[in-house]
Amino acid sequence: MRRADRLFRIVQHLRGGRLLTARTLAERLEVSERTIYRDIADLQASGVPIDGEAGVGYLMREGYDLPPLMFTREEVSALVAGARLIAAWGGAQMALSAADALGKIEAVLPPTAKKTADDVRVYAFDTRMSDLEKMRLDRIDAAIGERRILTLHYADEGGSRTVRDVEPMGLYFWGRVWTLVGWCLLRDDFRMFRIDRIEEMIEPERHFAPVKGRTLQAFLSGMAGRP
Repeated sequence: MRRADRLFRIVQHLRGGRLLTARTLAERLEVSERTIYRDIADLQASGVPIDGEAGVGYLMREGYDLPPLMFTREEVSALVAGARLIAAWGGAQMALSAADALGKIEAVLPPTAKKTADDVRVYAFDTRMSDLEKMRLDRIDAAIGERRILTLHYADEGGSRTVRDVEPMGLYFWGRVWTLVGWCLLRDDFRMFRIDRIEEMIEPERHFAPVKGRTLQAFLSGMAGRP
C-alpha cells in the first residue's frame, strides 16, 4: 500500500469519532505500530486535528473534512456502474441524485481517473418500470427517511387485495423487482411488499417512532436466523 493511501485510510478510520489505538490501526492496515506512530505524527504536523497519544489512543476532532484523494480503477468503475444502474432501475429523483453525486466525484478526480470513468463500458437499461413506480420509489425513500407511515392498497400474488398501514424501513432491489420492507400495523409484524403490486399509496402525514425489536436490523437478524 502506498504511504499516501495509508495516510488517507488512517484519517478515514479516525473520522468515525471513536478512540482507536495504534494497535487497532496497525491491524487494520497491516503495518507495524511504529509505522502508525510515525504516520500519526506526520498527519498532526500537517494540521490534521488528531488528539491522543501513544498507549492511550487517537481520535479526530469534529469538523474536519478531507476531500477525496484517489480512487482505484475498480472503484471508479463501481461508482459509474452504480450510477447507471440507479438511472435505469431507481426512482426519478434517485437517478438525478446519482448523476449529481457522480459529477461531484469526477470534479475532484485527476485526469487519468476521469478517463477511466469515461471508459467504463457497463450499461443498464429498463423498459419495464413505469413512471408511477419510479415516482413511488422516490416517495417511499423519502418516507423512510422521515419515518412517515404509508397506507398501501396492495394486491398479493394471488390477487387478494388488502389495505395496510406500514412503517417503511428499507428498499431492496432483486434484479427486476423492488420490495419495501416495513412493519405492517395490520399484521403486527414485518412484511415485504413488491412495489409493482401497490395499486395505490397514500401518505396520511402520520409519523412513527423507533421501537425496540421493530427495526430494519431486527428484520435482517431474523432473516439470517431462519433455516
